[in-house]
Amino acid sequence: MSTQQQPAEAFIAELKRWRDVRGLSQSALARLVGYTPSYISKVETRQQRPSLSFSVAADRELRAGGALRRAHSDLEGRASAAHTASPENGPGDAHAASLVVEHEDTELHYDGRFYRATQRRRLYNDSPDPVARYLIRVSVDRYPGNPERSNQHYRENPLTWEEIQLQASIDGEPIGWRVQHDRDAFKELWLLFDNEHGRYPLYPGESAWLEYSYTVSDDKWGSWFQRAVRLPTHLLSVRLDFPAELQPQVWGTETTMTAEALPLRTAIRQSTEAGRSVFAWSTEDPPLHARYRLEWKFRARPDQEENLPVMDTEATASERMRSIGVVQEGDPILTKAARPFDLPAEAEDARRVVAELVSACERAATVHVFGKGMGMAAPQIGIDRAAALVRTPDGESITLFNPQIVEESPETDEQYEGCLSFFDVRGKVLRPLAISVEHQDIDGTERITIFERGLARLVAHEVDHLHGQLYRARMREGVDPIPVAEYKGTGSGWMYRAAGDDTA
Repeated sequence: MSTQQQPAEAFIAELKRWRDVRGLSQSALARLVGYTPSYISKVETRQQRPSLSFSVAADRELRAGGALRRAHSDLEGRASAAHTASPENGPGDAHAASLVVEHEDTELHYDGRFYRATQRRRLYNDSPDPVARYLIRVSVDRYPGNPERSNQHYRENPLTWEEIQLQASIDGEPIGWRVQHDRDAFKELWLLFDNEHGRYPLYPGESAWLEYSYTVSDDKWGSWFQRAVRLPTHLLSVRLDFPAELQPQVWGTETTMTAEALPLRTAIRQSTEAGRSVFAWSTEDPPLHARYRLEWKFRARPDQEENLPVMDTEATASERMRSIGVVQEGDPILTKAARPFDLPAEAEDARRVVAELVSACERAATVHVFGKGMGMAAPQIGIDRAAALVRTPDGESITLFNPQIVEESPETDEQYEGCLSFFDVRGKVLRPLAISVEHQDIDGTERITIFERGLARLVAHEVDHLHGQLYRARMREGVDPIPVAEYKGTGSGWMYRAAGDDTA
């Protein structure tokens, strides 16, 4: 065992020993000290470094006579030496290794014209240095999934400091800020733990409530709210508060380190309070770098331009896809190879693209039933990056970064395909029944995955998109796509020769 491991192992051994002495399970101790059983489990399996407040509380409840506090002091002494040796860490900075978010709570209130976001974070300083500032970002996107439209919108209507009416405090004491970046669609700034009356640094072992709020009009705020977990966090909660008369509908997705986009693992709870529809959601111990995205639409505003509009029954299939942000045939981005990711260096960019793909797939699912599964490539939402998302009919999501088909089976079949970028027609395309695809995980790990039958067809279609090819180029010479009105397979799976084997 290395000398760096010894203090951590000593603390874990003391914690387990005193739990055994007192006859307490992880859950029982968690109730006594005000932490979650998951937190204690992670401490005992070295996935989480114990905080000072936890160590003090555990020592008190276990009546350990200071043993846990001494073990934590030894552990912090080792961490302090490592911290001092790092030239990148300076006093007063908020580092991922030094701050723990004990609880992050957000409330978004909409009055029918303006959104007011209030974010409260209970911060614990788990470092040997005082923390005197905290970096935040105010970011908006009125048209998610349609970056060209959003960029133009914010060039013409930039987000301003005057309109956001930013307010911030720490433990109720108003504080100031310093601007880091000032862009049309986002503001990034350091909250400074001081004001004209004094300074309020967060010292080692101390906790404090940091609160800030800002206002954005609904012509600049899109119908979504997203949280990214950048610091160790014990509890994350969000509350959306809308006028009930607007008949809001809310759903959500999460994207983790694997970049797989899935529905939220915990349910969103809805209640009605004094003419308001309130949606509440929370999760415990979210993993670092996870993204949680809540989206909504107002069903009582069918005539208002929203990200999820109520479709005109006279609109064509392609017009419907265009209206939700899917790039249509004729745009140059669909006929050039997408720019690959440098992973893991561009992992954060990759996660952002996946979040946009998830949102686009959710929008598409509101205007069409995809019985065969569906796929979306980043160029189809105007993003020139080599990422695609494939969803099977069973709801499984497959994320592909920098994919290349490296092997194809000699067996092929010919089936009808549709493309969201020209959805008014369906075309018969000859493809292999199995393909081997080389791709990367978000951490840069290279993999080769074999896909078969319907899933192979879905994946191959999206890989083609990332290489600038539409399925028309794969159709037999002299054969044209048929109008969607003549296609009889909408809403059902592709059929294969083996009886009972519908895999698309």
